[in-house]
Amino acid sequence: MKSITVLFAAGLAAASLPAHAADGGQQAKAQAGLFTPDEVRSAGSVTIGGRRIGYTAMAGTLVVHAKGWDDAAVTGKDAKADADEAPAEASMFYAAYFRDGVPAASRPITFVFNGGPGSSSLWLHMGAFGPVRVVVSDGTHTPAAPYSIVSNDQSLLDVSDVVFVDAPGTGFSRIAGKDKDKAFYGVDQDIHAFAMFIRQFLSKYNRWNSPKYLFGESYGTMRAAGLTLALQQEDIDLNGTILLSNILNWDTMPDDPQLNPSIDEPYIVALPTYAATAWYHDKLPNKPADLEGFLARVEHFATTEYAAALMQGNDLPDADRQAMARKLHDLTGLPVSYLIKTNLRIEYGAFQKELLAGSGLTTGTLDTRFTGPTLDPLSKVAEYDPQSAGISSAYVAALNTYVRQTLHYGAGKTYKAGIDVYSGWDYRHRPPGSGRDMIALPNVLPDLAAAMKQNPTLKVMVNGGYFDVSTPYFEGKFELRHLPVSPALQKNIEYRYYRSGHMVYVNPKVLAELHANVADFIRRTDGVR
Repeated sequence: MKSITVLFAAGLAAASLPAHAADGGQQAKAQAGLFTPDEVRSAGSVTIGGRRIGYTAMAGTLVVHAKGWDDAAVTGKDAKADADEAPAEASMFYAAYFRDGVPAASRPITFVFNGGPGSSSLWLHMGAFGPVRVVVSDGTHTPAAPYSIVSNDQSLLDVSDVVFVDAPGTGFSRIAGKDKDKAFYGVDQDIHAFAMFIRQFLSKYNRWNSPKYLFGESYGTMRAAGLTLALQQEDIDLNGTILLSNILNWDTMPDDPQLNPSIDEPYIVALPTYAATAWYHDKLPNKPADLEGFLARVEHFATTEYAAALMQGNDLPDADRQAMARKLHDLTGLPVSYLIKTNLRIEYGAFQKELLAGSGLTTGTLDTRFTGPTLDPLSKVAEYDPQSAGISSAYVAALNTYVRQTLHYGAGKTYKAGIDVYSGWDYRHRPPGSGRDMIALPNVLPDLAAAMKQNPTLKVMVNGGYFDVSTPYFEGKFELRHLPVSPALQKNIEYRYYRSGHMVYVNPKVLAELHANVADFIRRTDGVR
C-alpha cells in the first residue's frame, strides 16, 4: 500500500466542503470566551477497493459550553474574566475528512469516537476508519519504533465523510473555567457536549441535510446511545447508530462485580468470552472445531443453568455447586477447585491471571488473544493488559506523527491519548421520563429505546469481538435483548461479531470484515438513491 500524500493548501476548495457561514469569525470574536475555534485545511487521497478517493481534511476545534449556558448573556467582560471564574467551556478537537467531488447534501457523514471515559479518538482514527492506519502485531507485542503508517484501504471514505472527535480534555481537546471538571466529566455532561459539538459542526460545514451516523466504541457506545436521543431533542434525527464493544448498562459490566453482591449478570455475560478465550488458547478439555457453534451453546447455558445456579446464592446445595464447577471447568479450562473458591463467580482479572498461570502468562483485557509475562505470580488478578502494553506506543506515535506532519496541526500542543477521569466521573444519569438523576449505575437503554420509538426509521448496528473481557460481546446481545421496544423495532437492530477483541480492527482480516459490514449498513440506510 502506498503512503498517503497530503498537500497543505489553506485556500483549497472541494465540492463536498461548503464555505463556512460568513459570520463564523464574527461569532467567535463576539463570544470571546476562554478558547478560540481554529482550523487547518489540507488535502489527500486514499485508495479503497481499487478506486482512488481524493478528500479534503479539516483539523480544528469548536468551542462548546456546559448545559445551561446562555450565549445571549455573553459580554466583553466575560472575555477578560479570570479563567477560574469564567463560565466553563470546552475546546473540542476534530479531524474531519470530506470526499472531493461529491455533493454534500446527499453525502453521509459519520461522527466517530472512542470511550474511556477519558479516551481520545486516536484508536479508531489510526486503527480503523481514517485515511491512514498504523501497522501493529496481532496477538503479540509490537516492536518499538519506527512504526509503519500506511494508506488505509479500509477507510470509511468510500461511503461516508468521517469526523473523529476527541472528548473534552482528551487529545487536543481542553476544558477551562469555573467547575470545569464538574461541567464536562460525567455521563450526561459528556452527552450534552457532544450534542452541542455536532450541532455546531453541521452548521459550520453546512451538513444539516446529510444522512447522519454515530460510531462509538466501548464507553463511546454509552455516549452514542444517549447522544442519539439528545440529538433528537435538538431536532436532529440520525439514520443509524453504530456500536462497537457495548456497555449500555453499567450493571452488566464485569468490572469488580464482587463489590456488587446479588448482581450476577456480569458473570453471566462474561462466561462466553471466557469460553472463547479457553478455546483460543487450547485450554478446553474437549475443544470443538466450530467456535461460533460452541459459543451459541455457552450463551444458552449461561442464561439458563448457570444463571439459575447463581440466583440461588448461598442456598445452592453443595452437590449442585460441585456439579456446576465441573461444567464451568469444561467451558473455561479453569480447575474445579479454583472455581469452587470463586463461588462460581469468575472476575475477569482473575481469569486473565489464572488461565495460563502454569506458563507464567497473563492474557489481555481488551483482547485475550494477547499474552504477556505475569508481573506477580502471587497476585489474585492481572496487573496490566498485555494488549494495551503491546500496541499503545505504536498508536500514540502514529497519531502524533500523522497529525503534526500531514494534517499540520498541534504545534506546541500535547496530544493526550487518555486522561485519568474514570474514578472521578459523574456516573449519575437522568433517563427519559424520570425527571431526576437516578441513584444507580448508569443505564442508557431507556434513552436508546425512546430514540427508536420517536424515530422508528432509525437503525442500530451492534458489533463486538469474541475475545474482549472488558466489554464482553455477549453483554451487547444481553443488553439489547432487554431493550424496551416492540418486536417491529427490534428488527431495526442487527448484530455482527468477530474473531478479535475489544478493538476488533487490530486484526487486519477483521478490519476488512468490519469495514464491509459498516459500509453495507450505511449504504442500506442512508436514503440516497
